[in-house]
Amino acid sequence: MALGKGRRAPGRPTAPPGTDAGADPATSRIGNWALAGVVLLLSALVVLLDVVTGEDLRVIPLLVVAPALASVFCTLRQTVWVAVWITVIVVGSGLGGDGTFWDFAFGIGFTVLACALGVAACAARIRHATEMARLRSAAVALQRQILRPLPVITDQVFAYGLYEPIEEDRFVGGDIYEVVESPYGTRVIIGDVQGKGVPAIGAGFATIAAFREAAVREPTLTGVVEALEAAVVRHNGFSAQTGEAERFVTALVLGFHEGDDVQSVNCGHLPPWLLYEGHASAVPLERTYVPLGLGGLSRETRTAESFALPPDATLLVVTDGVTEARDAAHAFYPLDRRLSGWAGHGPRELLDALQLDLAEFTGGVRRDDVAALALRRAPGDGEPRPVSGAEEARPVAGPVTD
Repeated sequence: MALGKGRRAPGRPTAPPGTDAGADPATSRIGNWALAGVVLLLSALVVLLDVVTGEDLRVIPLLVVAPALASVFCTLRQTVWVAVWITVIVVGSGLGGDGTFWDFAFGIGFTVLACALGVAACAARIRHATEMARLRSAAVALQRQILRPLPVITDQVFAYGLYEPIEEDRFVGGDIYEVVESPYGTRVIIGDVQGKGVPAIGAGFATIAAFREAAVREPTLTGVVEALEAAVVRHNGFSAQTGEAERFVTALVLGFHEGDDVQSVNCGHLPPWLLYEGHASAVPLERTYVPLGLGGLSRETRTAESFALPPDATLLVVTDGVTEARDAAHAFYPLDRRLSGWAGHGPRELLDALQLDLAEFTGGVRRDDVAALALRRAPGDGEPRPVSGAEEARPVAGPVTD
């Protein structure tokens, strides 16, 4: 999903399915009347059918399925109302019938038991839904501390993004990103932690936390990268003490300053793509260093290199969840060919096109986390600025962006 589609407006109450919290009163009244109409019509039809069939075939007991159905779709109050109404009909039918006392007692007991089970099932469903809503709310709060909503607007760059964890119920996966405005310009990181799911989140959080601090503290981009390397090594040390696997992080670290040049240090990550004047091409970075956490295996000292980013150009950086996406025939996603057709798109349109095309190409089957940032230099004074992620009032289904 393109980040930013589905962000919830601030202050809007939410409620788990089957509860009345946060529901619009008019809508609730309409729903109650609709339910009442359905129950009355169903009970009337069953009673009429019971009269027609007579004692040879009693169909009144079939009404006990109504509370079970209500427990799946209705609120607890509505389910209780249905259970009471069905019990009244069954009791009235039994009083007017010709059956024995034991037939009447058995019918009433069975009806009361079925209705009670329906109400209990509804209460359990709503309790579970409420607990899941609380957990989901906590996950959203945690996610916002790890991955901030996008777009992020600074004095040097506009950063739009796309983020889709491989596990839909999680808001954070092994792919990471961050944009930090510092006294030395805007620093950007996009990275991919070795592995997927919960085990990768710890290393990702350690990397992001270190980047947020180092991006403001370190005057050079290489100093930032050295701080990230130390943070991943420390995290791996803690992981080893607890019996967890050590992990490395591929990362592309960028520095935006005044002027057209962008500094970069590539630590085992995919190179960025430049979209400008109707053309799309990979930025020819000269050096790719070992991933973060593996610096001790190489004698090379990481250095920064520069490339030009014109004011109207878009810089696209992605993780391998994009380039290694596969279709039903196991063919890899042809990002270079796709970008050639989208070279004239703006950042938002580019990410929307990428998201839709990826979903179509893979048939909706993802095998890895997907993250992408579309970066563009901030225009001069007087130019309109897009709304930042913190100011947008759209709903969030996950880390978000436009």
